[in-house]
Amino acid sequence: MCTLCTRRPLERACVFVCACALRWIFLDRATFWEEQTFELDFQRQRKMTNYGMLETMRAPKKNSKTFMVASICLNAALLGLVCFFAMPNNQVSAVMTPAKIHAPVMNRMPVQQFSMSGRRPRQQPAQSVHAHGKAHVATVTLDAPVATDEQTMTWTAAAGHDVDAGMGTVHKDAAVSNEISPMMAQKNIQRPVIFGVAADSGCGKSTFLRRVNAIFGTTTSKEHTPTGDLITTICLDDFHTLDRTGRKDTGISALDVKANNFKLMADQLKALKQGRAIKKPIYNHDTGAIDPVEVIHPNHIIIVEGLHPMLDKDVVESLDFTFYIDVSDPVKKAWKIERDMVERGHKKEDIIASIESRKPDFEKFVEPQKETADVIISIEPTKLDVGPGEETKFLNTRLIQKENTHGVRPVFMFEEQGANVDWDPCAGPGAMACPYPGTRVRYYGEMHGERPASVLEVDGVFGDTEELFFIEERLSNTNTKYFGELTKQMLKNKAAPGSGDGSGLIQALVALKMRESYERFTGRTIQVPKWGLFLDDY
Repeated sequence: MCTLCTRRPLERACVFVCACALRWIFLDRATFWEEQTFELDFQRQRKMTNYGMLETMRAPKKNSKTFMVASICLNAALLGLVCFFAMPNNQVSAVMTPAKIHAPVMNRMPVQQFSMSGRRPRQQPAQSVHAHGKAHVATVTLDAPVATDEQTMTWTAAAGHDVDAGMGTVHKDAAVSNEISPMMAQKNIQRPVIFGVAADSGCGKSTFLRRVNAIFGTTTSKEHTPTGDLITTICLDDFHTLDRTGRKDTGISALDVKANNFKLMADQLKALKQGRAIKKPIYNHDTGAIDPVEVIHPNHIIIVEGLHPMLDKDVVESLDFTFYIDVSDPVKKAWKIERDMVERGHKKEDIIASIESRKPDFEKFVEPQKETADVIISIEPTKLDVGPGEETKFLNTRLIQKENTHGVRPVFMFEEQGANVDWDPCAGPGAMACPYPGTRVRYYGEMHGERPASVLEVDGVFGDTEELFFIEERLSNTNTKYFGELTKQMLKNKAAPGSGDGSGLIQALVALKMRESYERFTGRTIQVPKWGLFLDDY
């Protein structure tokens, strides 16, 4: 029998009085906080509009309906108490007859297993995946014996090892292990998370990947395939079927699908996702030759970067999240001339001729991946008012974040996603000190094919990198571990290309989203030291 039902009338009257007092306190304070929130929201929007941060000012919304519903519920509860107190004890006892009480049971979501095939599980038709829902955490099912060490592993020729593009079977030694790699246990890998990064040559992939390593707080070796405790980066140039001489003789560029072994690429990425090791070919960028194979083991994170990570559907099956670096032709030409003349000793006219000769194949085989990528980093000439010929000297960088099914939400400005923002951080009280031609930050939505996208745009250059916290504090959903982490990462890579403009800032934000994706896919957390923002030792 309910304990409250057996209490004496005086005790029940005290409970009734306390309930009335609590009802009055709740509604009174709720109304007070609603008025305070209304006033603060109104003042915030007025300041943002005065500083040019918002195009239009919207009237703040009151939550009066919420408090009305709460009031009705509380009144109903009090009415029930009145009736309860008015009933004799014997009637109450009759109503509150003992019954079996069952503990509430939560509806369990069916656990989806990742099979050793490495393919994504088929979605149940009765379920829907929401763009901002909780991401599914899965592990690989180890349905093969685990090798004790690399020497005891046995190998099977990989699919595509016998592909011949005119130079013979250059990948004849490519293989996958029959056993699970011992690294899966030694590193306690739950399941390898594979990111795909597509871009043309000379578009800043190396700089971007250095920022990714910094965000994850790890380093990689300086070997042909950089490998560390957490991340392994595979260059898809290793799957070229024609060496430099072969491409010159046949007239087939490295961008052409005929010069790449997609069958081998798909099979070996699938094997890594299964937890197996691979014997991967090597393309030597110094000599232009195809070198002997190297052994690559699975890792917590595998980044596959190159010309075609999202072109072949069988390769895409192994990718968890995809990125495309889209550099416009004028900027690409300026970058490639600077890099190849300084680092590789090429002549300017040869570089320009190479760019023009690659353009048809780029548009046919590389650019279409932009439509399927989850995130696009778009780098264009500035839209700011600059002198003639200075358009490519200053950059306008856009972070295009498409709606996805992974639960990874976009970065946006201020507290409300979806509000159009056009903000000059160099204007107004306490603004940043911006050199010529200044800085502009915009946020808006647009459609990419059938997928809606949120766009964060940073145009121009910064003054002191230390002042980036002025922009950081106005960004929401960055997935930083503490305020100032984004600015600190920019300071740590201050000498890297793009650190003085939006391209470096956007790359750092994408790296933070990669970290968020890894944490959502594995259920694990990357620990970073929560140091102060302004430290001497960076």
